[in-house]
Order: sequence, then structure tokens, then C-alpha cells
Amino acid sequence: MKPPVFDYLAPETLDEALAALRQHGWGAKVLAGGQSLIPLLNFRLAEPSVLVDLNRIESLDYVRESDSGGLLIGGMTRVRTLERDSRVAEIAPLLTEAVPWIAHPQIRNRGTVGGSLAHADPAAELPVLAVALDATVRIRGASGERAVTAADFFVGLMTTDLAPDELLIEVEIPPMLARTGWGFVEIARRKGDYAQAGVAAVVTLDGDGSVSNARLVYLTAGEVPTPAPRATTILQQEGLTEESIRAAAAVAAHEEIEPTDDIHASAEFKRHLAEVVTRRALAAARERALEPR
Repeated sequence: MKPPVFDYLAPETLDEALAALRQHGWGAKVLAGGQSLIPLLNFRLAEPSVLVDLNRIESLDYVRESDSGGLLIGGMTRVRTLERDSRVAEIAPLLTEAVPWIAHPQIRNRGTVGGSLAHADPAAELPVLAVALDATVRIRGASGERAVTAADFFVGLMTTDLAPDELLIEVEIPPMLARTGWGFVEIARRKGDYAQAGVAAVVTLDGDGSVSNARLVYLTAGEVPTPAPRATTILQQEGLTEESIRAAAAVAAHEEIEPTDDIHASAEFKRHLAEVVTRRALAAARERALEPR
């Protein structure tokens, strides 16, 4: 297949890119890494009149520490950068653990953080990680700049809170609290394939060992990154015991997520796998939360 005919714009500043989006509205499509968009164009599942290429906007490519000790990631930052940056490993180690599961090195070399989040594929890892890490997404458009929590950013299947004249410019991840553990586990037929099931777990313990906060967020489990609040309530009420971990995994897998049948696995098998990966991720999170720092 060949893509449809379109005009091509390559702005060198954020203001130029936003002006192009204001001018062309729904007819414009943004090109970041292109790892998802180019196949859509080739299959004519997307037929924009204008392609706005962001790759010359160097100001959107960065990783740095925030004033609060968290992490700031520019929208055009390559996924491979997250995998290799020492600040990411120190401030948001869940990212460092999970990013190697994203597709293949060639795709991580070109794919961008903002592109993956804006594409909002429910089988993708970065949207799940953003929700699990309680990230904030910064958006800029004609009416100015605004901030949206990652949990509110994803509104439906491959649909986000972005308006047609807006761009995702930055992701902020808050600093990790003391006595916080994390785990990411996914299962796929082959490394780099779409996951049949996957989960990101973040757990924070109080001084007495009780669970003060917990998040479980699943990929390939619904139309958006899917949290499991009833499962995490079990952990907060009963602690991180073997029994509570098993109970939380069962509730999440069989009562909270909504997987569907596809070419990779049946919904029933995905629920089974979700229960398995939840137990593994929570076990890793518990071990890390108990490590002295």
C-alpha cells in the first residue's frame, strides 16, 4: 500500500507547528517518531491533507529533573533515551525496567514519548506507565497551556483529551516517595510482539509496613490504560501478604479489566495471564519497597 497524497510541513519552532495546526484543524496529522502513523498512512487508515513534522523542533527533546525532584520529559524525546538516561533510572526506575519491553530497538530509536501517548494504543506500554506513575501531561494550543493528569488524558480507544490544534509538549513524573516499590511484567508470544497481558505496579508502604498507596494499571485490558482500584483497596486494607496479593490479582483479572478476544489470545486466556503477571509484579514491588535506601 502507498499513503494518500498530502502536503508536508516541517516547522522549526513550536509556535510554527501550532500555527499550522490552527490553520488546518482536523485535516492535519502530526508526525513525531512515525512508528505508528506511517503504517496507518500506508494502509490508508489515516488520510490527512497536511502532515506536520515535529522532528526539527529541538526544544521538545529533553530529559531533566524538575524543581520538586521529579522528571520532566519533552514530547519529542525518543523512547531509547528513557532506556539509557541515568536520571530516569534514579527518579523513575519503573520506566527503566519497562521500556525495553516496548517493541524493538529500531522502533525505540525513532519512537517518541509524546507520539506514543498521543496515539493512545491500549496495547502500548508508555500510556500504562504514565498512569501508573501518576504523570501529568502538559498540552499547548491556541488558547494557551494546560495540564492534564495521565489518568484523564486517555478518554477512549486511541482517543485522548488533545484538541486538533494542540500538541503534547511535556510529561512530568513526580518524585518517588520513600518505601515505594515497583514492578512491570508483560507476557507476549515473542519479545517485541504485542503483549497478551501486562501490568505496572507501584506500591508505597508506611513506617509500620502497611500499604499507604498502591496502583495497578493494565495494558491490553480495555480501551484505555486500565486501573484496578478494587484490587488496590484490598492491598491497602490487608497489606502486602501472599494472601492479599493473590486476592488482589484475582479481583483485578476477573472483575476489573475488560480484555477482548483477538489474534494474540482469547479474553479468557488474557484474564488468566493478567492474574499471573499481577502476582509477579506485586511480588517485585513488595521486595523493592522493603529494601533499605
